[in-house]
Amino acid sequence: MMAEDRRLRAVVALAQAMACARTPRESWRAAALGACDALSGSFAALSVWERELGRLKVLVNAGERAAGEEEFPESETYPVNRFPEITEFLHEQWAGGGEPDAWVETVDGPVAGEIGYSHQRVAALRRRGRGCCVVAPIVLHGRAWGELYVARAAGRPVFDRDDADFATVIASVVAAGIAQTERLEEVRTLAFTDPLTGLANRRAVDIRLDEALERHRVDGSVVSLVVCDLNGLKQVNDTHGHAVGDRLLERFGSVLSLCGAMLPGALAARLGGDEFCLLSVGPTADEVVHAADELCVRAGELEMGEGVACGVASTGDPIGQVRSARRLFRLADAAQYRAKAARSPKPVVAGRDGTVLRLADSPPRSKHERRTFRAARPEDAQEPWSEP
Repeated sequence: MMAEDRRLRAVVALAQAMACARTPRESWRAAALGACDALSGSFAALSVWERELGRLKVLVNAGERAAGEEEFPESETYPVNRFPEITEFLHEQWAGGGEPDAWVETVDGPVAGEIGYSHQRVAALRRRGRGCCVVAPIVLHGRAWGELYVARAAGRPVFDRDDADFATVIASVVAAGIAQTERLEEVRTLAFTDPLTGLANRRAVDIRLDEALERHRVDGSVVSLVVCDLNGLKQVNDTHGHAVGDRLLERFGSVLSLCGAMLPGALAARLGGDEFCLLSVGPTADEVVHAADELCVRAGELEMGEGVACGVASTGDPIGQVRSARRLFRLADAAQYRAKAARSPKPVVAGRDGTVLRLADSPPRSKHERRTFRAARPEDAQEPWSEP
């Protein structure tokens, strides 16, 4: 009875830990550590079956890791043909009416009556100083998703059939936790992604920009914002229809993503309508301007539209103190307005164009922060306007 109570508490703790996880990595780690504790193991790993690549990819290693085992390995994968139980046992036997039960393997070879046996796993146990392991398939949405692997150090009691049955129960709890994490990730993706282009949305930019400016205040990292206005979208919509206009937005989004890749870690986003931006943290102002130059060239080569008006504001240029995200947006907006008013084929850069700073420091005509500069008359682009 005491053993059953302990197992029940372990399962509840596992479920709670996965429910509290805020990211997939936290969820994977909670699953592995919870399973390791529940089965009195010394080590646990969670792997996903990447069907299209024909391999098992290790997501997390938890517990007493051997030399070379990373907690969150980037490239620890194993071809499934080295572990035939994945395709034969998990799929064929299960599809034939069997249950996706766990099985036990030891350094001495297969346990009597166990089906899933792999020489590669046995060799790995010996190489890493472990005496036995229990492997439990994880089934998600009606199909094999991956596996849970729990091992004990050499000299510890070998897992028995009762342990394997309990591992099967644990795997089902892990599957439920993974499903919840996936649903939360889908919600987060919808919340921070533009549905048409697949780029980040304004909400994602606001959060990242606040974080970037905090980093700038702490260590002086260069923060740069490129604001773009896609020219000619309204004419495309009026002449060819909104479906064609949407394709233009999608194509420009791809160009923006491509040019953003020139800046490591840059965030490419659609702010709404025909407005886009790139947010860069780290690269120099000159590197950002170079990427913006390339963006203007490629946008001008698109079949539809009339290129892009592009403004750049970077803390790496002489633009004064940037105490808030609003200030950097205002500077980039002013630069973009100058580019649009002048029909510039190249980006206009705050701090390198004297008019931009004066525009940004002028009182706005509207209480709305966005569109302030684009709402002004083109002839006002040469001088700052005054409050009406």
